[in-house]
Amino acid sequence: MSVKTIVEADQVVRGRRTKRPKRVNVAAELARIPLYLWAVVVLIPFWWMIIAAFKTVPELMKNPPTFFPENPSADSFYDPEYQGPGGDPDPDHVAGVFQRWEDVAGGFFRFALNSFGITVVVTVLSLLIASLAAYMLTKTAAPGRRTAFVVIISSMMIPWQVSLIPNYLLTSDLGMTDSYLGYIIPGLAKAFVVFFLVQYLRSIPDDLVHAARVDGASEWRIWWQIILPLLRPALAAMAIFVALGEWNNFLWPLIIIRSDELMNLPVALSNLNNAIVSSPGQMGVAMAASLLATLPTVVFFFLFQKHFIKGIALSGIKA
Repeated sequence: MSVKTIVEADQVVRGRRTKRPKRVNVAAELARIPLYLWAVVVLIPFWWMIIAAFKTVPELMKNPPTFFPENPSADSFYDPEYQGPGGDPDPDHVAGVFQRWEDVAGGFFRFALNSFGITVVVTVLSLLIASLAAYMLTKTAAPGRRTAFVVIISSMMIPWQVSLIPNYLLTSDLGMTDSYLGYIIPGLAKAFVVFFLVQYLRSIPDDLVHAARVDGASEWRIWWQIILPLLRPALAAMAIFVALGEWNNFLWPLIIIRSDELMNLPVALSNLNNAIVSSPGQMGVAMAASLLATLPTVVFFFLFQKHFIKGIALSGIKA
Protein backbone atom coordinates (compact mmCIF):
# COMPACT_ATOMS: atom_id res chain seq x y z
CA MET A 1 0.00 0.00 0.00
CA SER A 2 1.45 3.35 -1.03
CA VAL A 3 1.92 6.32 1.26
CA LYS A 4 -0.62 8.33 -0.74
CA THR A 5 -3.31 5.70 -0.23
CA ILE A 6 -2.64 5.62 3.52
CA VAL A 7 -2.91 9.42 3.78
CA GLU A 8 -6.18 9.48 1.85
CA ALA A 9 -7.66 6.73 4.01
CA ASP A 10 -6.63 8.60 7.15
CA GLN A 11 -8.31 11.77 5.91
CA VAL A 12 -11.51 9.86 5.20
CA VAL A 13 -11.54 8.35 8.69
CA ARG A 14 -10.91 11.73 10.33
CA GLY A 15 -13.65 13.30 8.24
CA ARG A 16 -16.11 10.68 9.43
CA ARG A 17 -15.13 11.28 13.04
CA THR A 18 -15.45 15.07 12.85
CA LYS A 19 -18.63 15.10 10.76
CA ARG A 20 -21.65 15.47 12.96
CA PRO A 21 -25.27 15.39 11.95
CA LYS A 22 -26.94 18.76 11.77
CA ARG A 23 -29.25 19.48 14.63
CA VAL A 24 -32.66 20.67 13.66
CA ASN A 25 -33.93 23.49 15.83
CA VAL A 26 -37.56 22.43 16.13
CA ALA A 27 -38.57 25.58 18.02
CA ALA A 28 -37.10 27.84 15.31
CA GLU A 29 -38.86 25.90 12.55
CA LEU A 30 -42.18 26.05 14.36
CA ALA A 31 -41.74 29.79 14.90
CA ARG A 32 -41.51 30.26 11.13
CA ILE A 33 -44.90 28.67 10.45
CA PRO A 34 -46.86 31.91 11.17
CA LEU A 35 -44.50 33.74 8.78
CA TYR A 36 -45.19 31.20 6.04
CA LEU A 37 -48.93 31.53 6.62
CA TRP A 38 -48.68 35.32 6.53
CA ALA A 39 -46.68 35.13 3.29
CA VAL A 40 -49.47 33.05 1.74
CA VAL A 41 -52.08 35.59 2.87
CA VAL A 42 -50.03 38.42 1.35
CA LEU A 43 -49.50 36.59 -1.95
CA ILE A 44 -53.15 35.63 -2.49
CA PRO A 45 -54.13 39.10 -3.91
CA PHE A 46 -51.17 38.96 -6.29
CA TRP A 47 -52.16 35.48 -7.41
CA TRP A 48 -55.73 36.64 -8.01
CA MET A 49 -54.45 39.60 -10.02
CA ILE A 50 -52.36 37.32 -12.24
CA ILE A 51 -55.06 34.73 -12.93
CA ALA A 52 -57.78 37.34 -13.44
CA ALA A 53 -55.62 39.03 -16.09
CA PHE A 54 -55.67 35.81 -18.15
CA LYS A 55 -59.32 34.84 -17.67
CA THR A 56 -62.07 35.36 -20.22
CA VAL A 57 -65.06 37.55 -19.40
CA PRO A 58 -67.46 34.58 -18.89
CA GLU A 59 -64.99 32.94 -16.50
CA LEU A 60 -64.60 36.16 -14.55
CA MET A 61 -68.36 36.23 -14.03
CA LYS A 62 -68.51 32.62 -12.87
CA ASN A 63 -69.71 31.95 -9.32
CA PRO A 64 -67.97 30.43 -7.39
CA PRO A 65 -64.75 31.83 -8.86
CA THR A 66 -61.98 29.64 -10.20
CA PHE A 67 -58.44 29.86 -8.85
CA PHE A 68 -56.84 28.64 -12.08
CA PRO A 69 -57.75 29.91 -15.56
CA GLU A 70 -59.71 27.23 -17.41
CA ASN A 71 -58.93 28.69 -20.82
CA PRO A 72 -56.01 31.14 -20.44
CA SER A 73 -56.44 34.11 -22.73
CA ALA A 74 -54.65 37.40 -23.37
CA ASP A 75 -57.87 39.19 -24.35
CA SER A 76 -57.58 41.47 -21.32
CA PHE A 77 -54.44 42.91 -22.91
CA TYR A 78 -55.67 42.90 -26.53
CA ASP A 79 -58.90 41.35 -27.74
CA PRO A 80 -58.93 40.91 -31.54
CA GLU A 81 -62.68 40.15 -31.50
CA TYR A 82 -63.61 43.44 -29.88
CA GLN A 83 -65.72 45.43 -32.37
CA GLY A 84 -64.89 48.88 -31.05
CA PRO A 85 -67.23 51.62 -29.78
CA GLY A 86 -69.22 51.67 -33.05
CA GLY A 87 -69.62 47.90 -33.39
CA ASP A 88 -72.21 45.52 -32.02
CA PRO A 89 -71.82 45.29 -28.24
CA ASP A 90 -70.69 41.84 -27.10
CA PRO A 91 -70.66 41.26 -23.31
CA ASP A 92 -68.03 38.54 -23.72
CA HIS A 93 -65.51 40.83 -25.41
CA VAL A 94 -64.31 44.15 -24.05
CA ALA A 95 -61.52 46.50 -25.07
CA GLY A 96 -58.15 45.32 -23.79
CA VAL A 97 -55.56 47.45 -22.03
CA PHE A 98 -53.80 48.32 -25.29
CA GLN A 99 -57.11 49.13 -27.04
CA ARG A 100 -58.25 51.82 -24.62
CA TRP A 101 -57.61 55.55 -24.41
CA GLU A 102 -57.75 55.93 -28.19
CA ASP A 103 -57.90 59.71 -27.79
CA VAL A 104 -54.48 59.68 -26.10
CA ALA A 105 -51.43 59.19 -28.30
CA GLY A 106 -49.77 55.98 -27.16
CA GLY A 107 -52.56 55.03 -24.78
CA PHE A 108 -51.34 52.88 -21.93
CA PHE A 109 -47.71 53.26 -23.03
CA ARG A 110 -48.03 57.05 -22.68
CA PHE A 111 -49.04 56.68 -19.04
CA ALA A 112 -46.20 54.23 -18.41
CA LEU A 113 -43.74 56.64 -20.03
CA ASN A 114 -45.06 59.48 -17.86
CA SER A 115 -44.58 57.42 -14.71
CA PHE A 116 -41.10 56.28 -15.76
CA GLY A 117 -39.87 59.73 -16.75
CA ILE A 118 -41.23 61.47 -13.66
CA THR A 119 -39.85 58.74 -11.39
CA VAL A 120 -36.35 59.01 -12.88
CA VAL A 121 -36.26 62.81 -12.82
CA VAL A 122 -37.62 63.16 -9.28
CA THR A 123 -35.35 60.40 -7.93
CA VAL A 124 -32.15 61.82 -9.44
CA LEU A 125 -32.84 65.48 -8.63
CA SER A 126 -34.15 64.85 -5.11
CA LEU A 127 -31.09 62.74 -4.23
CA LEU A 128 -28.72 65.38 -5.57
CA ILE A 129 -30.49 68.16 -3.65
CA ALA A 130 -30.64 66.06 -0.47
CA SER A 131 -26.94 65.17 -0.70
CA LEU A 132 -26.02 68.83 -1.15
CA ALA A 133 -28.19 69.80 1.82
CA ALA A 134 -26.66 67.04 3.96
CA TYR A 135 -23.16 68.20 3.01
CA MET A 136 -23.93 71.79 3.97
CA LEU A 137 -25.45 70.68 7.29
CA THR A 138 -22.59 68.41 8.33
CA LYS A 139 -19.32 69.45 6.67
CA THR A 140 -19.57 73.24 6.46
CA ALA A 141 -19.81 76.11 8.90
CA ALA A 142 -22.90 77.58 7.24
CA PRO A 143 -24.74 79.94 9.61
CA GLY A 144 -28.02 78.60 10.96
CA ARG A 145 -27.33 75.02 9.91
CA ARG A 146 -28.48 73.61 13.25
CA THR A 147 -31.73 75.53 13.03
CA ALA A 148 -32.24 74.39 9.46
CA PHE A 149 -31.68 70.79 10.48
CA VAL A 150 -34.23 71.11 13.30
CA VAL A 151 -36.75 72.56 10.84
CA ILE A 152 -36.15 69.65 8.45
CA ILE A 153 -36.63 67.12 11.25
CA SER A 154 -39.75 68.92 12.42
CA SER A 155 -41.26 68.78 8.94
CA MET A 156 -41.13 64.99 9.12
CA MET A 157 -43.59 65.10 12.02
CA ILE A 158 -46.26 66.86 9.93
CA PRO A 159 -48.52 64.53 7.90
CA TRP A 160 -47.98 65.12 4.20
CA GLN A 161 -51.74 65.38 3.66
CA VAL A 162 -51.67 68.67 5.60
CA SER A 163 -49.55 70.26 2.87
CA LEU A 164 -51.78 69.22 -0.04
CA ILE A 165 -53.92 72.37 -0.12
CA PRO A 166 -51.01 74.85 0.39
CA ASN A 167 -48.96 73.04 -2.26
CA TYR A 168 -51.86 73.10 -4.70
CA LEU A 169 -52.52 76.81 -4.14
CA LEU A 170 -48.84 77.63 -4.56
CA THR A 171 -48.55 75.48 -7.67
CA SER A 172 -51.69 77.08 -9.10
CA ASP A 173 -50.39 80.61 -8.45
CA LEU A 174 -47.16 79.71 -10.25
CA GLY A 175 -49.08 78.37 -13.23
CA MET A 176 -47.74 74.84 -12.91
CA THR A 177 -51.00 72.95 -12.65
CA ASP A 178 -51.62 70.33 -15.35
CA SER A 179 -47.93 70.25 -16.26
CA TYR A 180 -44.86 68.12 -15.66
CA LEU A 181 -43.40 70.87 -13.49
CA GLY A 182 -46.38 70.49 -11.18
CA TYR A 183 -45.48 66.84 -10.88
CA ILE A 184 -41.76 67.24 -10.31
CA ILE A 185 -40.99 70.38 -8.31
CA PRO A 186 -43.15 69.66 -5.23
CA GLY A 187 -41.67 66.15 -5.06
CA LEU A 188 -38.02 67.26 -4.88
CA ALA A 189 -38.02 68.05 -1.16
CA LYS A 190 -37.37 64.80 0.72
CA ALA A 191 -36.84 65.52 4.42
CA PHE A 192 -36.29 61.87 5.31
CA VAL A 193 -33.56 61.50 2.67
CA VAL A 194 -31.78 64.59 4.04
CA PHE A 195 -32.01 63.22 7.57
CA PHE A 196 -30.70 59.82 6.43
CA LEU A 197 -27.75 61.29 4.52
CA VAL A 198 -26.87 63.59 7.42
CA GLN A 199 -26.52 60.59 9.71
CA TYR A 200 -24.41 58.80 7.11
CA LEU A 201 -22.13 61.79 6.50
CA ARG A 202 -21.48 62.22 10.21
CA SER A 203 -19.74 58.84 10.17
CA ILE A 204 -17.27 60.12 7.53
CA PRO A 205 -14.12 61.86 8.91
CA ASP A 206 -13.97 65.63 8.44
CA ASP A 207 -10.27 65.36 7.61
CA LEU A 208 -11.09 64.43 4.01
CA VAL A 209 -12.99 67.67 3.51
CA HIS A 210 -10.34 69.75 5.32
CA ALA A 211 -7.59 68.26 3.17
CA ALA A 212 -9.51 69.11 0.01
CA ARG A 213 -9.98 72.70 1.19
CA VAL A 214 -6.27 73.00 1.92
CA ASP A 215 -5.58 71.86 -1.66
CA GLY A 216 -7.79 74.70 -2.91
CA ALA A 217 -10.88 72.75 -3.89
CA SER A 218 -14.15 74.70 -3.91
CA GLU A 219 -17.20 73.57 -1.96
CA TRP A 220 -18.93 72.53 -5.17
CA ARG A 221 -15.97 70.41 -6.21
CA ILE A 222 -15.71 68.80 -2.78
CA TRP A 223 -19.38 67.89 -2.90
CA TRP A 224 -19.20 66.53 -6.44
CA GLN A 225 -15.88 64.68 -6.37
CA ILE A 226 -15.56 63.63 -2.72
CA ILE A 227 -18.92 63.61 -0.97
CA LEU A 228 -21.05 62.04 -3.73
CA PRO A 229 -18.73 59.03 -4.26
CA LEU A 230 -18.66 58.43 -0.50
CA LEU A 231 -22.46 58.65 -0.39
CA ARG A 232 -22.93 56.06 -3.13
CA PRO A 233 -24.17 53.21 -0.85
CA ALA A 234 -26.60 55.50 0.98
CA LEU A 235 -27.81 57.10 -2.27
CA ALA A 236 -28.41 53.68 -3.84
CA ALA A 237 -30.44 52.63 -0.82
CA MET A 238 -32.49 55.83 -0.78
CA ALA A 239 -33.03 55.70 -4.54
CA ILE A 240 -35.08 52.54 -4.09
CA PHE A 241 -37.45 54.10 -1.57
CA VAL A 242 -37.81 57.34 -3.53
CA ALA A 243 -38.32 55.59 -6.87
CA LEU A 244 -40.97 53.21 -5.52
CA GLY A 245 -42.76 56.08 -3.81
CA GLU A 246 -42.86 58.16 -7.00
CA TRP A 247 -43.89 55.22 -9.18
CA ASN A 248 -46.89 54.58 -6.89
CA ASN A 249 -47.70 58.26 -6.37
CA PHE A 250 -51.43 58.74 -6.77
CA LEU A 251 -53.03 61.50 -4.73
CA TRP A 252 -50.87 64.45 -5.83
CA PRO A 253 -51.07 63.63 -9.58
CA LEU A 254 -54.82 63.14 -9.19
CA ILE A 255 -55.13 66.67 -7.79
CA ILE A 256 -52.69 68.49 -10.05
CA ILE A 257 -53.43 66.88 -13.45
CA ARG A 258 -56.46 67.60 -15.64
CA SER A 259 -55.53 66.33 -19.12
CA ASP A 260 -55.37 62.63 -19.93
CA GLU A 261 -52.02 62.98 -21.73
CA LEU A 262 -50.25 63.78 -18.45
CA MET A 263 -51.74 61.02 -16.31
CA ASN A 264 -49.41 58.52 -14.68
CA LEU A 265 -50.18 54.85 -14.21
CA PRO A 266 -51.88 55.03 -10.76
CA VAL A 267 -54.30 57.72 -11.96
CA ALA A 268 -54.99 55.83 -15.20
CA LEU A 269 -55.65 52.64 -13.23
CA SER A 270 -58.02 54.55 -10.97
CA ASN A 271 -60.05 55.70 -13.97
CA LEU A 272 -60.04 52.16 -15.30
CA ASN A 273 -61.25 50.71 -12.01
CA ASN A 274 -64.22 53.06 -12.07
CA ALA A 275 -65.47 51.18 -15.13
CA ILE A 276 -65.83 47.97 -13.07
CA VAL A 277 -68.75 49.48 -11.15
CA SER A 278 -70.87 49.72 -14.30
CA SER A 279 -69.46 46.60 -15.99
CA PRO A 280 -67.96 43.82 -13.82
CA GLY A 281 -66.60 42.18 -16.97
CA GLN A 282 -63.98 44.95 -17.04
CA MET A 283 -62.23 43.43 -14.02
CA GLY A 284 -59.91 41.36 -16.20
CA VAL A 285 -58.73 44.50 -18.00
CA ALA A 286 -58.15 46.27 -14.68
CA MET A 287 -56.15 43.28 -13.39
CA ALA A 288 -54.10 43.17 -16.60
CA ALA A 289 -53.26 46.86 -16.29
CA SER A 290 -52.39 46.40 -12.60
CA LEU A 291 -50.11 43.50 -13.51
CA LEU A 292 -48.28 45.61 -16.10
CA ALA A 293 -47.91 48.44 -13.59
CA THR A 294 -46.63 46.08 -10.88
CA LEU A 295 -44.05 44.19 -12.92
CA PRO A 296 -41.49 47.06 -13.10
CA THR A 297 -41.51 47.46 -9.31
CA VAL A 298 -41.05 43.72 -8.78
CA VAL A 299 -38.17 43.57 -11.25
CA PHE A 300 -36.67 46.72 -9.75
CA PHE A 301 -36.82 45.22 -6.25
CA PHE A 302 -35.15 41.93 -7.23
CA LEU A 303 -32.41 43.73 -9.16
CA PHE A 304 -31.62 46.04 -6.22
CA GLN A 305 -32.59 43.74 -3.36
CA LYS A 306 -29.09 43.95 -1.91
CA HIS A 307 -29.27 47.74 -1.75
CA PHE A 308 -32.79 47.58 -0.31
CA ILE A 309 -31.60 45.42 2.58
CA LYS A 310 -28.52 47.60 2.98
CA GLY A 311 -30.77 50.66 3.20
CA ILE A 312 -32.66 49.11 6.10
CA ALA A 313 -29.36 48.30 7.81
CA LEU A 314 -27.91 51.76 7.16
CA SER A 315 -30.97 53.38 8.72
CA GLY A 316 -29.57 52.28 12.09
CA ILE A 317 -26.37 54.31 11.74
CA LYS A 318 -25.63 56.34 14.84
CA ALA A 319 -24.43 59.92 14.66
